[in-house]
Amino acid sequence: MTASISASYYNGRIISNVIDTVSTMRVPDQTQPTTMHECLPSDAVGKRVACDGERGTVRFVGTVPPTAGLWLGVEWDNPDRGKHDGSHEGVHYFTCRHPKGGSFVRPKKASFGVDYLTAIRRRYEMEVQQVLGEEIQISTRTVEMVGFEAITEKQKVENLTDVALRLCEVSSPGPPNEIRNTTPHVLMLDLCGNLLCCWDDVMAVTEQMEELKELQLSHNRLRVPSNPTVRPRAFSCLRVLSLTNCALTWPQLLECAPMWPLLEELYASENDITELQKPNDVLQSLTVLDLSTNPLVDGAVLSIGELPRLENLNMSKTGLSTLRFDDAMPGCKTAMFPALKSLAVNSNNISEWSVINELEKLQSLVRLSCRQNPLLSQERNPGTAMQLLIARVGRLEALNRWTVLPEDRRGAELDYCKMFGLEWLASGGHRDPQQNRPSAEFTTQHPRYQSLIQKYGAPEDSELKKQEPFALKNQLLSITFVCPDETDRKSVVKKLPDSMIVQKVKGLLYRLLKIPGAELKLSYTSSKMEGKEIEIDNDLKPLQFYSIEDGDKVLVRWL
Repeated sequence: MTASISASYYNGRIISNVIDTVSTMRVPDQTQPTTMHECLPSDAVGKRVACDGERGTVRFVGTVPPTAGLWLGVEWDNPDRGKHDGSHEGVHYFTCRHPKGGSFVRPKKASFGVDYLTAIRRRYEMEVQQVLGEEIQISTRTVEMVGFEAITEKQKVENLTDVALRLCEVSSPGPPNEIRNTTPHVLMLDLCGNLLCCWDDVMAVTEQMEELKELQLSHNRLRVPSNPTVRPRAFSCLRVLSLTNCALTWPQLLECAPMWPLLEELYASENDITELQKPNDVLQSLTVLDLSTNPLVDGAVLSIGELPRLENLNMSKTGLSTLRFDDAMPGCKTAMFPALKSLAVNSNNISEWSVINELEKLQSLVRLSCRQNPLLSQERNPGTAMQLLIARVGRLEALNRWTVLPEDRRGAELDYCKMFGLEWLASGGHRDPQQNRPSAEFTTQHPRYQSLIQKYGAPEDSELKKQEPFALKNQLLSITFVCPDETDRKSVVKKLPDSMIVQKVKGLLYRLLKIPGAELKLSYTSSKMEGKEIEIDNDLKPLQFYSIEDGDKVLVRWL
């Protein structure tokens, strides 16, 4: 039995699923890429090929004695696919970047790809043609596609604004000017993981897309053009460019940069960038730059410090361990990175607080991500590390994806003052402003301390905390739990670690006080702040966050 389904009833959802299904089917033979060596390109060396799901670059074409027949020497993008460095039985046929990155394959096993237009037909036009007018099986019923013409009108190639040809073996633009006639309104083009071998081929595609704003080119290997400005219209509107894992160096990027006069976002992670040179007269409109997972040398980042509009910089997994802005003294602001608001330095080798002190010199920094660095693991608990980061960088609004609230900042800064108060006094600090002269060494190590003293006042002697080595006994607090609304209940004294989060404290109280299932409300009082009751309002914060100290009283109420 055949059933008819109305396109308007399903609002296009079935056609999308069917198209996704059809896109996984093999395309008829006439559109398959040429693989036979009789049709091997005359300029095969330097071309890109695909073989068994891997991509590589042809470095050699010829015979390899004692075997007969033609071979391709391929340097693979993934060196694990290779077997050698381009040598066979003592003869060196081609060179690889990796000692095991090459191998020989027969031409019939390698695909040199298809042109852009063929890939478009394969990805979009054929999908729709195979769906329209056909009967498809859904569950146990045969369904006739009726009324889908209006939906597929949007699928027409000439109406596309987003074109996704990822992993489609695109290797060339195709006939001249045909792209302009076929996909004239493209705003976003995804060509990641294809077989394009040079920027000239990319430009031959994009210069026919006059409205193109975003280009995804990750996981390609592209030769630098001999004249980057030969096609000024190729990227005239481009704002976003992704070049992740393209085996690029920074000089190569700078050589290409004149092609992208209006570029705002550049994603260049997982490349071969080690040193950074100053981008003179290029990349000046960048607001976002991703250099993560590149083996940068220490200090390299300073070379891009004059980019005037850069707001977001990702330096994660770059080996960063030191940073110095020598143009600014401790407590002052650097002229470098004037617009930088967001910085990621995750998974690096930062082990000194001096690096964080240098970040305080950045005049616009409000978001910092600093996870998985040795510096943080040195502290006895994560809460302390977070507080120190907040206190040392005065304008942070977000830290490690966590919003820094005003009360978070106040608590962190007050604890910071108490934590280093003895060191401040020993260095020459004094509660009398006329006699307050801490040493240059202390000021360098704690550049914000003086401003925090002015903001909150110097800590009292009873508030000063001696820095003790980590030991459980040093972290236990004697806390008295009181139920002020239940006068017949006796108070309970417990010793708890200062790293214990409020949520676990509440769980303990349910058991200790045998409170029925109800929402607990906690606050605390301290002998140092007579008459003041401070609310404990965040279940995920440790006791230390609220500056609860040994001997304090926690008030327990419930609804």
